[in-house]
Amino acid sequence: MEQHLSQYKIFYEVAKAGNISKAAKELYISQPAISKAIGKLEDNLGVSLFTRNSRGVHLTEEGELLFVHTKAAFEFLNRGEKELKRIRDFNIGHLRIGVSNTLCRYILLPYLHQFIECYPHMKITIESQSTTHTLTMLEHQQIDLGLVAEPDSKKSLTFLPLQDIHDIFVSTRSYLDNLKLREGEETDIFQTGNIMLLDRNNLTRRHIDDYMAARNLVANQVLEVTAMDLLIEFAKIGMGIGCVIKEFVKDELDSGELIEIPLKDPIEKRTVGFAYNNMLPSSALNLFLKFLSEHGPKCQQP
Repeated sequence: MEQHLSQYKIFYEVAKAGNISKAAKELYISQPAISKAIGKLEDNLGVSLFTRNSRGVHLTEEGELLFVHTKAAFEFLNRGEKELKRIRDFNIGHLRIGVSNTLCRYILLPYLHQFIECYPHMKITIESQSTTHTLTMLEHQQIDLGLVAEPDSKKSLTFLPLQDIHDIFVSTRSYLDNLKLREGEETDIFQTGNIMLLDRNNLTRRHIDDYMAARNLVANQVLEVTAMDLLIEFAKIGMGIGCVIKEFVKDELDSGELIEIPLKDPIEKRTVGFAYNNMLPSSALNLFLKFLSEHGPKCQQP
C-alpha cells in the first residue's frame, strides 16, 4: 500500500459524511488538514476523488470505487478490534495441551476443573499422546503446554514440577499365591510370571527397562499394553504382574485388591509437571501459568 493509512481513513470519513466539516469533527482534526490530506491522496493516486460544491463534497466515479474498498477494509478492522476486546473482556483464548491418557485422568483433570471454573470462555484442546510426542510438539511450538514426566534434556523448555510418582509392580494376592504354588516359594517372578509393561514407545517403559537392565532382571514372558489404565485393569483381574504408578492405584492397594511386589531395590522415583516452551508464550498460556501460581496447590488430588 503506497499511501499512508491515515489518508485513507480521512478519505473514508469524508466520503461517509459527505462534508469536510463533519468529518473534521469526527476525526478531531482541522478542515484545512483534511483538505490537504485529500489533495495529497488525489495527487498520489493521479485521480480526483471528490467534486466540491456549496453543499459539500460528492464522490467521483473513481472515488466511489475507492470507497467500496476502504469501507470494507475499515469495517474489517473494526470487527477485529471488537473481537480483540471480546477476547480481553471475557478471557477468551485457545490453550493447547499435550498429555498422555494416564496423566490426563489422574493429574490434569483436577487442574482443568478449577481453571475452567475461573475462565469458562477459554477454548482448550487436549492432544492425547505419548510424552515423547508432547515434548516434540512443545519444541516446535505446536502446543502451549505439556504435562509430562521431567525430561532428561529440557532444551528450550521450562519445567514446573507438580508431584513425584513411583513405579511399582503389583498383582492380585491370588495370582501371586498361585504362581508360588506352581513354581515354588522362592521363584523369580520375572522369570516365571507374566510381566505386564507399557509398550516400548513409552518413556515409562524406557525407565523400567533401564532399571531392569542395570540389575540384570530379564522378563521371560512380557505382555505389552498401550495404556496404564489397561495395565491396572489387567492386574486387577489376575492376568499377571503389572508395572504401574503407585499413586494411581492407591485405592486398590488400600483395599487389598492389589498388592505391591517387594523389590530389593525400589525403582527410582520420577517427577511429573507442566512443561512449556520459553519462546513466545501465548496469552492463554500466560493466563494458565498465572492460575497455577495462584491456585495450583488447591487443585492437587488429596
